[in-house]
Amino acid sequence: MKTLQAYINGQWVDPKAEKYYDIFDPSTGEVIAKAPCCPKEVVEAAVEAAAAAFPAWRDTPPAKRTQALFALRALIDRDWDKLTHAVAQENGKVWHEAAGDVAKVKEAVEFACGIPTLMMGDSLLNTSTGFDTVLYRESVGVFAGIAPFNFPAMIPMGWMTPLCIACGNTIVIKASSMTPMTCSLFMDLLKEAGIPDGVVNMVTCSRNEAEILLSHPSVKGVSFVGSTSVGLHVYSTAAAHGKRVQALCEAKNHALVLEDTPLPRTARAIINASFGCAGERCMALPVVVAQESIADELASLLVEYAKELKIGRAYDKESQLGPVVTAGHKEFVTGWIDKAEAEGAKLLLDGRGCKVEGSENGFYVGPTIFDHVTADMTCGDEEIFGPVLCIKRVKNFEEGIALMNHNRFANGSVIFTQNGYYAREFARRTDGGMVGVNVGIPVPVGVFPFTGHKNSFFGDLHTLGKDGVRFYTETKAVTTRWYNEDDLKQTKIGTWE
Repeated sequence: MKTLQAYINGQWVDPKAEKYYDIFDPSTGEVIAKAPCCPKEVVEAAVEAAAAAFPAWRDTPPAKRTQALFALRALIDRDWDKLTHAVAQENGKVWHEAAGDVAKVKEAVEFACGIPTLMMGDSLLNTSTGFDTVLYRESVGVFAGIAPFNFPAMIPMGWMTPLCIACGNTIVIKASSMTPMTCSLFMDLLKEAGIPDGVVNMVTCSRNEAEILLSHPSVKGVSFVGSTSVGLHVYSTAAAHGKRVQALCEAKNHALVLEDTPLPRTARAIINASFGCAGERCMALPVVVAQESIADELASLLVEYAKELKIGRAYDKESQLGPVVTAGHKEFVTGWIDKAEAEGAKLLLDGRGCKVEGSENGFYVGPTIFDHVTADMTCGDEEIFGPVLCIKRVKNFEEGIALMNHNRFANGSVIFTQNGYYAREFARRTDGGMVGVNVGIPVPVGVFPFTGHKNSFFGDLHTLGKDGVRFYTETKAVTTRWYNEDDLKQTKIGTWE
């Protein structure tokens, strides 16, 4: 049984915690490690280490900072299978999904390696007669990253860390207590890559200790991913303490399927988007809004294709659908299935009671599909975060987009159609921040930001892309004037003086 530690100032530290969290292998239900609930003084020590490391790291030229990131990229390639297995084992993603989680870290690292040009400011010669102005982007200070369980690699080590440290900042990562093992592996890789001690620190703790990160005077910004209720608290509290915040929260992404779409191909895309990662991703596709004329046929295809999914242990490379993260989350998801039935949705495929031979104690929920989900049913509007797909029916495009925009979340939205007019109208009028046209999971590559809207995001600047660079830097405008000999003889004050 492995017992994890805190990573502070380049060293693994025994936090002498009074409480430890069980880390499960969701595929078998076995406890494979324990993570400490770091006490308040340990979290504070992590912040202090980051604050102490900041001045020297800030003053390191950007081109030199990126050399460590280039080295990190090579180490990710070297340890690819090890990192992939860690994600699969502690989270339950099947092998290719776990590899995708790691790939998104590499993608973010590659983007951050361009920071010498991304941090470039602007300039204007002769802003006024004799005056020149230059705008610089500078490092900010210590950031806190509060990560969820569902992407143990991508979120803490892709969304939060590379751009932050490339911009010359330091960071304290609060890893999820459910899935911290992958993040721990990355701490060792950062050390090996040459990231100086104190630049990246990691703790696991409860919400009580994490509150320190929202109010500590040395923390200048907070990046959070998690539930909307907690995200709103993080945003409100940290902002009230003068910190910049990006809080990425829940979603209930919808796909509008029009009658002109090729149904078999569309149904395959929906299956992948709905049940990939066991539905435990904020860009999952848990709701299909089907035009009535093709709804029956689409529903039939979805059931047929969902039944073909091979359910199995996450690290078995043939598996196509793995378990959810914990027994508690399995109970949460199956509770929603019970509720959807009680609300009157028509159950087409039931994933409750799913068992995998040889892993009977694993946290498995099979693909579940409901039809005839109506506006008064909460199952079609609230985040379930599991392999549950709801089908809503509409008469036409106008009814469909109105229904979708009524939802309080707006992370992503999708349309399946071959009609260019409707595709354009959808992209223009949808509330969703990330839009797919015949793309089931419209997550852009890391050179673009992850742009959730409405109750899916609180803040001004999103993660990754140019938004991410702006979030991790602050601007300074410097105006200069140089005098010649005649200027020095003049005593008259000019307009700008």
